[in-house]
Amino acid sequence: MVKHVVTFRLTGSDSERKEIAEAFRAALMQLPDKIDVLKSIEVGINENPTETWDVVLTAIVDTMADVEVYARHPAHVAAAGLLAGHKADRACVDYTV
Repeated sequence: MVKHVVTFRLTGSDSERKEIAEAFRAALMQLPDKIDVLKSIEVGINENPTETWDVVLTAIVDTMADVEVYARHPAHVAAAGLLAGHKADRACVDYTV
């Protein structure tokens, strides 16, 4: 099993970043029903005002090859598109458990 962990720092005011993060989370939470290789996904929106990262997601798939299937799936591409123009930074770690 592979965990795909990604965190995002967004641009904009606090309220704009929260609105974008919530829309992104809503779109991501629909993906397990649309992408067969995606076993589960968890999406968190930062609540700690002293931290600078806005959103974190953990997706679980069976293999590293499935990470690529997930990343290229049209539903995932559409969800990621919600961050267009609002993404300041992204960090990712993929690891086998």
